[in-house]
Amino acid sequence: MKRTVTALSVIALLFISMSCKEKATTKIVADNVETATERDEVAKKIPVMSFDKSEHDFGQIVQGTPQETIFTFTNTGDAPLIITDAKSSCGCTVPQYPKNTPIAPGASGEMVVKFNGAGQNQVTKTITVTANTQKGSELLRIKAFVNPKGAAPSGPVKS
Repeated sequence: MKRTVTALSVIALLFISMSCKEKATTKIVADNVETATERDEVAKKIPVMSFDKSEHDFGQIVQGTPQETIFTFTNTGDAPLIITDAKSSCGCTVPQYPKNTPIAPGASGEMVVKFNGAGQNQVTKTITVTANTQKGSELLRIKAFVNPKGAAPSGPVKS
């Protein structure tokens, strides 16, 4: 019985070693290599979202007074930029942006941020912009010193 198992093992090893002698380089298809190279080059191209500013200070405002600012951005990368979402840290701040619209390399766009003037004293809100960049998201900030209605301005004075 041992001789039969040994003989079968030797035959199996010979069969396996014979099938592995074929060179791997003969199996490579040149068209597949070119396609893979092109795919890899395209994958290296990514959009880059560059803003003119990352923070805006409205200064002192009266409570409940709506405010608005524009964050201008440019795609400084080498692939189309697509903004998929923009969310603020509070319902009192609303971003408007070109959702799911490709922005070509070198092109610019605008994100309008509206703030309803809610809160008291120093207020800071953030806007998280989700896009197809390498980081995946960008962070913008707005701030203001909100004075109650009818009150004299207090707090830091913006010069």
